Amino acid sequence: MIQNIAPHHYDNAYHPRPPKAGDRVFFYQDTIPLLSRATGLPFTWEEAQALADLSALPLTYLFAIDQTAFHWCHVVPQAVADAACPVKDRGFYNTAPGWLAFACITASQLHGWYHDHQFCGRCGAMAQQDTVERAMRCPSCGNLVYPTISPAVIVGVTHGNRLLLTKYAGGSFRNYALIAGFAEIGEPLEDTVRREVMEEVGLPVKNIRFYKSQPWSFSSSLLSGFYCDLDTDDETVTLQEDELGEGTWFDRANLPQGGSVISLTYEMIERFRQGPV
Repeated sequence: MIQNIAPHHYDNAYHPRPPKAGDRVFFYQDTIPLLSRATGLPFTWEEAQALADLSALPLTYLFAIDQTAFHWCHVVPQAVADAACPVKDRGFYNTAPGWLAFACITASQLHGWYHDHQFCGRCGAMAQQDTVERAMRCPSCGNLVYPTISPAVIVGVTHGNRLLLTKYAGGSFRNYALIAGFAEIGEPLEDTVRREVMEEVGLPVKNIRFYKSQPWSFSSSLLSGFYCDLDTDDETVTLQEDELGEGTWFDRANLPQGGSVISLTYEMIERFRQGPV
């Protein structure tokens, strides 16, 4: 999955420090990341400095991987823009090496959060980055806001040697997937599993069991993967048609191939293919 970057180590502690040789710098136009046209990767500090003097520009420390720190430069000098290429949607899927793909995706999540919280949601004043924590603080009313992470579930519904796969009704993602949805306020994740399965395919489930979690920065989510068993002998699917275009049961031996190897969905389908879960 995307967060599996071993032997590299992701350090998300907020310990701001000035950029140094070997560090990486992210630039954004609105919320679209700009990568080096020459390498297809985030600019190294040396590359960016060779194009423009960044020393007087506002920078935000994001995180570190091993000894490499990653920063966001708030201003895009023209020389950097000319040497950069934009990456839209999920263009980081194929970025190599994988640990830099993870860095790009995580940095974009953080930048999106900073971008969306420039003003205090309580009083409307301009917010400021806190100097101690990764947070936005309002100097007017003192409101403190931390990065938003939305809990969600990925659900593998099983019936003996069969697994229920779905396809979304719209959008560009056309592969088979598992049932998924966000947790509501006051809702345990196990209840989210029951509700989402009932809402999307009209089926009751039992024996809900946790498999694994995954940060999914594309939607600022923390995904929790669950398997569960069908709680009836009737496999008839009633689709929530505004969300799903297909819901099909597949025997273990005939599960479709394909999907993104960086995703929890792919891993859970492949795990079921191997045998009982």
